[in-house]
Amino acid sequence: MAACSTVLLAVLSAACATSGQTETKQADRNAPATLSFWSTGGDDETAIFQKAADLYKQQHPNVTIKVQTLSWDDAYAKLLAAATSRSGPDIISGGMTWTIQFGTRGAMVDLRKHGLESLKAQALPAQWESAISPDGSVYGVPLDMSTLALYYRTDLLEKAKIDAPPKTWEELTSTIEKLKAAGIKKPYSQDWGNLDWIGYFNYLYQAGGSFYTADCKPSLNTPQAEQALTYWADLYRKHGAPTATVEGADALDTGTAIVVAGNWIAKGIDINKPKLKGKWAMTTLPAGPAGPTTFIGGRAIGVTAFSKYAQTGADFVKFMYSDEAITAIADEAKKRNLPYISPRPDKVVNASTFTPEQAQVFEASIKTGKAAPGCPGWDESASDVAKQLQSVILGKADVKTALAEAAKVMERNAG
Repeated sequence: MAACSTVLLAVLSAACATSGQTETKQADRNAPATLSFWSTGGDDETAIFQKAADLYKQQHPNVTIKVQTLSWDDAYAKLLAAATSRSGPDIISGGMTWTIQFGTRGAMVDLRKHGLESLKAQALPAQWESAISPDGSVYGVPLDMSTLALYYRTDLLEKAKIDAPPKTWEELTSTIEKLKAAGIKKPYSQDWGNLDWIGYFNYLYQAGGSFYTADCKPSLNTPQAEQALTYWADLYRKHGAPTATVEGADALDTGTAIVVAGNWIAKGIDINKPKLKGKWAMTTLPAGPAGPTTFIGGRAIGVTAFSKYAQTGADFVKFMYSDEAITAIADEAKKRNLPYISPRPDKVVNASTFTPEQAQVFEASIKTGKAAPGCPGWDESASDVAKQLQSVILGKADVKTALAEAAKVMERNAG
C-alpha cells in the first residue's frame, strides 16, 4: 500500500477537474480491440497477470490486453496524471484504496454498471470493504492479497527454553525478555510496517480500535488507540526493536529470533538462506485484547472512465475471479517462485504458491484480517499519519499529542 506525498497534492487537486466530464464514447464491441493494463508491481508480477490476459484472448479472439509495469515508487503519480489528462490505460491496478481516490474524481468506471458487485460474494469481506467507496461505488475490486506473519527461529527459542512462539501481546513481550536473558542479542524486529502506519495498524485493531468510524470520521481519540500506540512504541523503547528496517529473511539469517514480516518472504527463505533450513517456522501474529486482527494488503483492479472499452475491461476484471484465471496466475507465479494469494479466500490454500503449511497460516491470518481504510483522503494522509506515530517511538511526542495531530491530518484531507 502506497501513500501520497505532499508533492502529489497539486496533481491531486488538478485531478478533481475530471469530475463531471462527459462520458467517453465507446468503441464498437464487435471490432478488434487492444486494451492497456497498467499493473503496479514488478515485471514478474506483470507476467503472471499477462498469462490471465492471454487466456482471456483465447476466449475472446478480438480482444488483446497488454499488461505494462508501473513501479510502486511512482505508480500513484502516473495514474493521477492519467486521470487528470483523461488519457492512458484502460485498466489499472494499484493500492487497495487507490481506485476510490481516482473514482471520486471521475476517473474510474463504477463497475456496478456492469454487474461486478456480484464479485462481493467471492471476495474477502474486509478487503471488499476496503476497496469499495463509502457511498457504495465499485471503482475497483481486490486483485490479490498480502498479509503478515510471525516468523521465528526454532533453534533460538529452544536455546532460551521457550516451548512455543508467543500468542498474545503479553507473551510477546515476555518472550522478548526471556530471549534477552538467554543471551540472544537480537530478540525481535519488524520488517513490513516498521515505523509505519501498517505496523501500528495491527496493534490498533487488535486493541479494538480503528483509524476511522463507520461513517469515515477519524477515530484516534480513543483509549484503544492510545493503548495500541503505547504498546507498539514500547516494543521499540523498552524492548529494543530496531528502528532501522531489516528485510525479514535477512533478519532471521543474522540471528533475530522473532520477525514480523510480509507473507512473500516465506517463498525465498530456504532458497536464499540455505543455512536456515530446518531452523525457522511461522505462525499468526500475537493477539491483542480484542483479538488477533492482522493487516490485509493487496491491489485493487478497475477500469478507467476514459477507456473506450469499458464493458470489455469490466468483463476482463470479472474474468480475473474465475477458477481458470486464478489457476493460470498461480501456476505462472509458481514457475517464477513468486508469492501470490488469490483475492478469493476459498483459493488461498488450493491456488497458493506457498507450501500447504504456510498457506494455512495465511488463511488463518486472513480470516481475522482488516484492510486499509477506504475513507476519503486516507491515501493523502497515510504518510503524515506515520510521521506522527514515529514521533512517539523516537521520543519527540507523547501518545495523546501524536494521535491528536494524526487525526487533524485525516480531517484536513477528508475534504
